[in-house]
Amino acid sequence: MLEALRGLGYSTAAALADVIDNSVSAGATEVRVKFEWDGQESRISILDNGQGMDDAELETAMTLGAKSPLDERAPTDLGRFGMGLKTASFSQCRCLTVASRRMDGPVSCLRWDLDAIAVSPDGGWKMFEGPAFGSDAFVEPIETLCHGTIVLWERLDRIVTPGYDLDHFAGLVDDVEQRLAMVFHRLLEGPSPILRLFINDRLVSPWDPFMTGHPAKPWQSPVAQIITPSGLIEAQCHVLPHKDRITEDEYRKAGGPEGWTSQQGFYVYRNRRLLLAGGWLGLGQGRAWNREEPQRLARIRLDIPNTADSTWKIDVKKSTARPPVTVRPWLTKLAEDTRERARRVFAFRGAPMPGPGGLKVEQQAWRVDRLKGGVRYRIDEGHPAVAAVIEAVGDKADLVRAMLRVVEETVPVQRIWLDTAENKDTPRTGFSGEAETAPDGVKTVLLTLFRDMIGRRGMSPEAAVRALSSTEPFQIYPNLVASLPDIAATPDEGNAG
Repeated sequence: MLEALRGLGYSTAAALADVIDNSVSAGATEVRVKFEWDGQESRISILDNGQGMDDAELETAMTLGAKSPLDERAPTDLGRFGMGLKTASFSQCRCLTVASRRMDGPVSCLRWDLDAIAVSPDGGWKMFEGPAFGSDAFVEPIETLCHGTIVLWERLDRIVTPGYDLDHFAGLVDDVEQRLAMVFHRLLEGPSPILRLFINDRLVSPWDPFMTGHPAKPWQSPVAQIITPSGLIEAQCHVLPHKDRITEDEYRKAGGPEGWTSQQGFYVYRNRRLLLAGGWLGLGQGRAWNREEPQRLARIRLDIPNTADSTWKIDVKKSTARPPVTVRPWLTKLAEDTRERARRVFAFRGAPMPGPGGLKVEQQAWRVDRLKGGVRYRIDEGHPAVAAVIEAVGDKADLVRAMLRVVEETVPVQRIWLDTAENKDTPRTGFSGEAETAPDGVKTVLLTLFRDMIGRRGMSPEAAVRALSSTEPFQIYPNLVASLPDIAATPDEGNAG
């Protein structure tokens, strides 16, 4: 049975999160995870300053099936099955040692050794007292605390496999840090966090999937509630900023461990601990929604109580959740609205976002014609850059219009969509990502249009600035547009181009 329990499919991060759940439930305010590389003798330990356990409590905690998932629990309890410590640990190692102490009490220490059980299959379920031979030093940190618990994993046969080296181990540490920063982010956030989590003595910074408080965030809903037979459910819908509204570093970080497309959807929490990160919970009209590019900016926070574990089908690993039939219509309605809002933000170049101060974009480079047979895209001849060329060429305007029609008819729509789907990213334009402090490509185009407006068309500098401030795509460079009169007046810029 013990060997069979090892196959539940825990990742190392999920297994560690299960152990840390016990620390949080025990009232720990600080947890220290330590990875120590020593080839086949490598080990991982988890030390917390929770209330700890005496000898009888430790024996119960180390016994499989000692706690029923049907028992009533405290509202803040993060466990359910009474199996997490053992199954999570066995999924990663063959030797599990736990040492604990109550306030100023003696240290109790028990150990499971799967190799010892395998050697004597008829000898029963042997649990040993004390650490393995030579491992005393690895549980000694508990002696420095007045109360707390240390969990030690040794013989990491599911991690340190043939060919596994120090670089792989270092990569594992980075992956675990990313995922624990996501799972416990609501406990780690704020000036007075509920929990401080360290990995190899480095404080873990929380990863907020909702970019709370970011000025470029286009929308978030009020908190919605629904009362169910298993307790109160709360939801808050979020649409994250388009990548052109945030820095490269912010965009990379907000993508999360799995990337933007995979991280869309519902984030299910129980007692502020993340159970499920992304996905649409099998919801959808007609068929279940997939994680698709147009909805990559949609994320919905969902809080359920621990009394809802059974109806939501929370598994032992706390990695899956299925909403009951009673709440599916409510969740579907919330998701439909959020997905549509996210789609509009994702495709904002087809309907440009307002300029500074909510200034409406009057001139778009492309217009959308909605016909009975579908949608057609055309270059808008009223755009200043297009209109200036058509007017300037005089009787050759038909040549320009012929060129524009060729561009319209040959836009590689299918190729753009395919590249977006395969690369999981939005194709970049020439101006995309250029800083306002030195956007040479934008500046050159703007100067050309500005000089044409005040020269050939006789507009005042102020009128030209106002017009360009509401013209796509220049509305996203307000500082540069406002500085055009000064730039055009300098000798170097005045003679440029």
